[in-house]
Amino acid sequence: MATSTTRSTVDALSKLSIDDWASTAPNLRKNLSLLSPQQLAKMLLEMNQSHLFEHLPEPGVEDDEKREFFDQVARLHASYPGGLASYIKTARNFWQIQRLGKTHMMDLLLLGNLVPSGETLTFGDDNFIQYEEAGVREARKAAFVLVAGGLGERLGYNGIKVALPIESTTGTCFLQHYIESILALQETSSRLAQGEGPTEIPLAIMTSDDTHSRTIQLLETNAYFGMKPSQIKLLKQEKVACLDDNDARLAVDPNNKYKIQAWCWSKWVLFFQDTNGLLFKAIPSALGVSAIKEYHVNSLAVPRKAKEAIGGITRLTHQDGRRTMVINVEYNQLDPLLRATGIQMVMSTVKQAIRLSWKHKPNTKILPKPLQIIYDLNVMDTWFAYAPVKNNPEDAAKVPKGNPYHSATSGEMAIYRANSLILRKAGVKVDDPVQQVFNGQEVDVWPRIVWKPKWGLTYSDIKSKVSGNCSITGNSTITIKGQSIYLEDLALDGALVIDAVDGAEVKVGGSVQNAGWIIENVDFKDTSLPEEVRIRGFKINKVEQLEKTYKEPGKYSL
Repeated sequence: MATSTTRSTVDALSKLSIDDWASTAPNLRKNLSLLSPQQLAKMLLEMNQSHLFEHLPEPGVEDDEKREFFDQVARLHASYPGGLASYIKTARNFWQIQRLGKTHMMDLLLLGNLVPSGETLTFGDDNFIQYEEAGVREARKAAFVLVAGGLGERLGYNGIKVALPIESTTGTCFLQHYIESILALQETSSRLAQGEGPTEIPLAIMTSDDTHSRTIQLLETNAYFGMKPSQIKLLKQEKVACLDDNDARLAVDPNNKYKIQAWCWSKWVLFFQDTNGLLFKAIPSALGVSAIKEYHVNSLAVPRKAKEAIGGITRLTHQDGRRTMVINVEYNQLDPLLRATGIQMVMSTVKQAIRLSWKHKPNTKILPKPLQIIYDLNVMDTWFAYAPVKNNPEDAAKVPKGNPYHSATSGEMAIYRANSLILRKAGVKVDDPVQQVFNGQEVDVWPRIVWKPKWGLTYSDIKSKVSGNCSITGNSTITIKGQSIYLEDLALDGALVIDAVDGAEVKVGGSVQNAGWIIENVDFKDTSLPEEVRIRGFKINKVEQLEKTYKEPGKYSL
């Protein structure tokens, strides 16, 4: 919130004319004939944006570039309610709140109706299936933004977090899984477009100095995991923000002095974090809710347990009642905020945001609209949507009993649990889990069931590929790599690996029994083991398996 000194300064500036700013931007006045409306220049100067005009040369030099620059300013101004002045003021207020910290937040905001309105989705019911189908159709109009600026040091892993294996059965890393999920959405959504032509879904990866070069190396070494290099944009976070600093100075493109940096994406923008192996199971239905209900912003959330170290999506009301905001309150601020307002609550009613989807007009360059939006919330079961990997083994072992560990161990087991429960819903008999302890963490160990996104993008996809009396025992492992693999009367007790190229239709049935793959405990302190193994506390001993690979299109039976 602006101080009295700031307000008086702004009031004084508003009385100045363009001529009064000649010393700040000497060539602006000479180039005013190129700018329409000219009031925009005065407004930007009043809002401390004179740096945008410092580079202007004399009239007659680069006039076409100047016109294009001024046109962009006009478009940005028109795209935001209240114009750029409103956007900049909102950003400054936000940064000031951040600088003042949680105490100021408690003074500024009063809890009203704490829990936002939202759509509660139940996996596998008719409502969920409807939203999933709508989300897949809409995906061709989306762009994805992966926030991947951190290393895995907090996990006890020295690489970049997106290079960490999502599970040990196949060794697929997080970045590969995300890209393959987007490609599966792209293929299915394009097919449903009914002749509108193929679509490439863009992926932006927000990196940092620590992760930028290593992310490039990971992509290039693995041929971008099947995605075209042109689809992926790496954004080094400190250099590409629309706001250049805490004073809300608009950022100029470092490669083009006549261009303000701004997003230019598709209809939907979906933001997601770097180490949640379940989120793409939930994305289609969440996007479908946004599309059907025409939400501008829609956060995907799960129930939060008391003392769980995750933030909460809350509805906050300004003390004077003028404004209500739905925002995420970080877990270290949530408890003090509640205590300061004297509100008692059941913590399970607070939800944790996983991801944000954003709607805007296609083919336009806009700035965010944080206070002029239709905001809603999707609530899903945790087992289906949320399994972050963020704690090292020692910290995870200290988590209060009953709360999730949020470790590499629990994150991998969550993948097996989710896939087991999905197959159960589809009609497969899957054995109950057994409890084991790895790195001091007691977890449920389900059958190791893994499939590529192209095999099971949605629940409807999976259900259509399972028939008859199928069963999987608790010590079994199955990995499915291929789009057209069908399980018919399969009785699995052991390990089964199936890999089929596109165009190969494989029916898998009968009894498969072997010694399988065994999970073995390892010592976290055993430095002879790779870090990605040590932080899990176990390794997979591949004793015996039935493995079939189909490299040519055709119809096959196993």
